[in-house]
Amino acid sequence: MLGTKTRAFAPLPNLSLEELVPKGNFYRRLEEKLDLSFVRESVRGCYAPVGRPSVDPVVFFKLQLVLFFEGLRSERQLMEIVADRLSIRWYLGYDFNESLPDHSSLTRIRERYGLKVFRRFFERIVELCVEAGLVWGEELYFDSTKVAANAAVDSLAPRWAVEAHLGELFDGEGQEEEEGLAAGETSPAIAALPTGEDATLRERNAAKRDWISRNGAQDRSFKSGYRPRTSDSPASKTDPDASAMAWTKRAVSSVTRPTTS
Repeated sequence: MLGTKTRAFAPLPNLSLEELVPKGNFYRRLEEKLDLSFVRESVRGCYAPVGRPSVDPVVFFKLQLVLFFEGLRSERQLMEIVADRLSIRWYLGYDFNESLPDHSSLTRIRERYGLKVFRRFFERIVELCVEAGLVWGEELYFDSTKVAANAAVDSLAPRWAVEAHLGELFDGEGQEEEEGLAAGETSPAIAALPTGEDATLRERNAAKRDWISRNGAQDRSFKSGYRPRTSDSPASKTDPDASAMAWTKRAVSSVTRPTTS
């Protein structure tokens, strides 16, 4: 006899989300090892003392970690995954009957925090890794790949024009942080990193203007005898971090974004 499954869902009394997430689940172990309560103090200045309660900053940064661990590209996709995964809902602390934050709220929160808050978050995570003995500061390994960008070749324009346009949009944003770092201000987290015994190497590295002082931007300064790369002159109007590169041996132009892991 051919069976037909009828879709009928009844309430589940006396069922706890705590019981449904396996004990060895990745997010259980992450919750046990990583305490993010420090972020509340970091973002306190971004909120008014009265009014409607916001999304918990701890929940927001947990969602940013989930975005990374799950390899997702958008906050809309992130919230679809969260709604579908019991383990992530448990990690965030939301029960079955609680409404999850909307993806648009995450966008507004991210814009409110700005670069300074995210930098402090990253530095604190580095400190925790140092305290746990996961960083020794003597050997560094980098791996990278190229992924297709959300930009078309037609969106490329002279880099100076794109940077001028972005400068008008974000005039003054992050200027205080850039000036502080350019003046030689050292982050406590970076200063706490263990270093090698070579004093000459430490002195030479300290004199460099690294990627932090440039807010993560590449050094595109021209030097004598330097042949500009393809990505030095054009930039994408829709995705400024993207770069043009040869995608095949026939040097077919494509727009990609560099990623590191």
